[in-house]
Amino acid sequence: MNQSLPLEEHTVDVCIIGGGMAGLIAAVSAARRGCSVMLVHDRAVLGGNASSEVRMWICGAHGRDKKESGILEEIQLTNLHRNPDGNYSVWDSVLYEYGKMTRGLTTLMNTSCNNAKMEDGHLVSVDAWQMTTQTWHRISAKYFIDCSGDSILAPLSGANFRQGREARDEFNESLAPVRTDRKTMGNTILLQLEETSTEQSFKPPAWAYTFDDNSTLPSRLGDGFGHNFWWLELGGLNDTITEAEAINEDLVKAAWGVWDYMKNRGPQAQKLKNWRLSWLGSLPGKRENRRYLAPHVLTQNDVEAGGKFEDIVAYGGWSMDDHHPAGLYYPGNATLFHKAPSPYGIPFSSLHSRNVPNLFCAGRNISATHSALSSTRVMGTCSLLGQAVGTAAALCNSKSVMPGDISGALLKDLQKHLMEDDCWLPGLAKPNQPLMEEAKITSSTGGDVTALMNGHERKVGDELNVWESTRGSVLTLNWEAPRHVECLRLVFDSDLSSHKRMPCRYKLESANLKLPKVLVRAFRVEAQIDDGTWETVFSETDNRRRLVVIPIQRETRALRFIGESNWGNTETIRVFSIEARQETMPHSVDPPRGISWVDATSLIDPKDLAEPDHGLEAHARGSTRFSA
Repeated sequence: MNQSLPLEEHTVDVCIIGGGMAGLIAAVSAARRGCSVMLVHDRAVLGGNASSEVRMWICGAHGRDKKESGILEEIQLTNLHRNPDGNYSVWDSVLYEYGKMTRGLTTLMNTSCNNAKMEDGHLVSVDAWQMTTQTWHRISAKYFIDCSGDSILAPLSGANFRQGREARDEFNESLAPVRTDRKTMGNTILLQLEETSTEQSFKPPAWAYTFDDNSTLPSRLGDGFGHNFWWLELGGLNDTITEAEAINEDLVKAAWGVWDYMKNRGPQAQKLKNWRLSWLGSLPGKRENRRYLAPHVLTQNDVEAGGKFEDIVAYGGWSMDDHHPAGLYYPGNATLFHKAPSPYGIPFSSLHSRNVPNLFCAGRNISATHSALSSTRVMGTCSLLGQAVGTAAALCNSKSVMPGDISGALLKDLQKHLMEDDCWLPGLAKPNQPLMEEAKITSSTGGDVTALMNGHERKVGDELNVWESTRGSVLTLNWEAPRHVECLRLVFDSDLSSHKRMPCRYKLESANLKLPKVLVRAFRVEAQIDDGTWETVFSETDNRRRLVVIPIQRETRALRFIGESNWGNTETIRVFSIEARQETMPHSVDPPRGISWVDATSLIDPKDLAEPDHGLEAHARGSTRFSA
């Protein structure tokens, strides 16, 4: 480290490397659970493969009502509300808000981690270089979470990891190759297309690769629009870290050549005559490289058996989607989809290093074989993994334990916290709060009120697990004597059969992104006061959350919820859970707010706003304020 450049030192509870979806959500979850958190990210925007720099869809578990909830659902609902046109700059602003405006979370952008210090086998600090400020940052922490994708903390800390594909007989995986190798899935550069009202021409750069009908390209094009170009993939035969720049050069040349073929020569050229290339990525999305070795290595057999783990903290449900390492060079199918149950459980014992005690991992770098990774790597699943380790780090911090100590009662606490924060753990039911064991729930219009307390906060199989009524209906919680209620926790229906993805191409008459019609939009909560009358303690007219936590902070004999409207302006009000709590919750209903320009200006020393005194020379130049 060059000590002639500035060095800033920080001490936090949790340091997270990598601000993709897994890292961002890990950081938000740990901060909401009371930790001081620093998120170190080496790009100018958050979101990793989901950001405007790469623009890959957030995919996850297959099937109706299987969508990932938790913080990911909260973020995507915020985006649907703010970003009807599916604009990637607006999406970036949503992620920026979570990274920069979550209390307890400090985010360093454009900052690359490149050194680590170990003491007694524990990781105690990392060094990172912030390119924009030409400043070194040294971050000391009790716990570290590697969400960098390429597992940068593994070689820096000496944590055990592996790369490539396991031999078939190592874990008895039928999908694995006969012999182990260093091959991986490759990298992808995406294109986005835009329809116009007039015919568009295109001339490729001279250095673009040239594709013709005899190339591998025609078999990849599908609907003629290239789908979302996930198949534009190279690099799996190389090392996607050490040879990243050479892979990128090949991908850029191939990407321009792909559009040239589609637009000018391919069978879909007529279909695309009014379409133009609106964006071509400069940063490849990466699928695979280093994977940590944890106490448990998740395998193909674990996935196929449904992941029946005692220490389940997340779930997957994407097919085992194994891309051929040759990518675009390969003449056959670009990918083979092998069946995986949806959902299957993912254990906590695959999410922390087996030899560096205070190091967690989340994202595509978890402890999994290549075959299992082909399913767990998608960003919906990675987001759940991020929330799991962020919550686990906060629990470790509050109990002064290491990840390997989480078992028994602590494991139950971790699972309870995740379910409280709207993370579905298949096979488990969220425990009821003591206040709810004492409460009597009634509905003014009927409906199944028992579903509100069964611990299942989404449709599971044929079980609806929901109270459904009409707007204006009242749900009431009654106690025989006054009880102190700290907060009220509500879970609404946000349509978990909808993927809520950003668009991959833009038609002239594209359907706008919209909040789910069934999501409760307006509601109020009332508390009964001593004389038996009701007082409104909370009112919302523009709700866009599935999980809502409302501060009550009073003694009362009864609370009631009145649903007033949904986003589809229909009569239906759907609630999965209502829960009065005597404990605080890490969520709030107050989104970050901006400050006025006048207030921002007031932070500046008035002396710095004074007109500079340039003497007679300035007067001679009249009103010109700039020297020659």
